Amino acid sequence: MAAAGVALAWAVHWLVPAVPLLTAAVVLGITAAHLPGVRQWVRGAGRPGLTLAGKRLMRVGIVLLGLKLSLHDVLGLGWATVAMVFAVVAATFFGTLWLGRKLGLRGDQPLLIATGYSICGASAIGAVSEVSGSDEEDVATSVALVTLCGTLAIAVLPLLHHPLGLGDGQFGRWAGASVHDVGQVVATAQTAGPSALGEAVLVKLMRVALLAPLVAAVAVAARRRRRGAAVSGKRPALVPLFVLGFLAMVLVRSTGRVPGSVLDAAQHIQELLLAAALFGLGSAVHLPSLTRTGARVAALGLCSWVVVAGVSYGGVLLTT
Repeated sequence: MAAAGVALAWAVHWLVPAVPLLTAAVVLGITAAHLPGVRQWVRGAGRPGLTLAGKRLMRVGIVLLGLKLSLHDVLGLGWATVAMVFAVVAATFFGTLWLGRKLGLRGDQPLLIATGYSICGASAIGAVSEVSGSDEEDVATSVALVTLCGTLAIAVLPLLHHPLGLGDGQFGRWAGASVHDVGQVVATAQTAGPSALGEAVLVKLMRVALLAPLVAAVAVAARRRRRGAAVSGKRPALVPLFVLGFLAMVLVRSTGRVPGSVLDAAQHIQELLLAAALFGLGSAVHLPSLTRTGARVAALGLCSWVVVAGVSYGGVLLTT
C-alpha cells in the first residue's frame, strides 16, 4: 500500500509540478486513513507494514539525504551565513519547544513540531521520533501540521518577495532558511529564478546538516530520562546508526569522487523512500482525535511559522 501511495503521489507531482512529491505522499496517506473502504485496512491488517515504512524506510532515506551535502558547500556559504543558519535553527527550535509546553500539548508534540520547523520538516520529525520513542499519533499529528504549513509557504512566500524588498538571491536564502521540507524549498525558490534556487538549496542543506547533532542531543536526553525513571529495556544509542550513516554520506560526497549518475540515482531513491515513509506516517493521522488539541496545535504552528520567517528574514538582511 505504501508503494501504491508513492505511485499516486508521483502522479500528482507529475500532473502538478508545484506540489512536491513528499507533500503529496503525506496528504494521500491522511486521505487513505479516512477513505471509506480503505481506512479499515489501513488501521488493521495494513498497519504493521505502514508503520514499518514510516520507520525503517525513513532511516534509509535520511542516510541517502547526506549525499546532497558536502563540506565544500557549507564552507562556500561563508561564516556569516553559517552563523545565521545556526541562529535561525536555535531560535525556532527552542522558541517552539517552550511555547508548545506552555500550551500544554500532549506527549512529544512540542519536541517534534520544533524539530520539523527548525530543521527539515517531516524527515527531521521521523528521525527524532526514532530516538525519543515518540507515540505514533504524536508523530503523525506533527507531520501533518508541518506539511500543511510548508505547503502554504509555497504560495505565501513568493507573494512577499518584492514587498519585502528582497533581491532574487536574498529571497532564495530566505526560502532556504524558513521553509521546512527540501522539496517545498525548491518549489518556493524556483519562482524567483535559478540564482534564488541555488542559494535556497545551499542554505537549506546547511539546516539539514544540523539534523545529526540535534538527533544525537535528543538521544542523550532520552538515555538520561530513561535512566532517571529506572525504565527497563534497551536504551537508545548515543548516536543512532542512521545518523552515522548520514554523516558518512556527507563525507563521501565531500570527496568529490562520486559520479553524477550515482548522485542522481541516490536522489531518486531517497525521494521514493521518504515518500513511502511519509505516506505511512500520514496514514496514522486520525483527524477526529485532533479536535482535542487542534486549536493549540494550530496556534503553535502559526507562531512558529512567524518566528522562523521573521528571524530568517532579519538574518538574510544582516548577512547580504
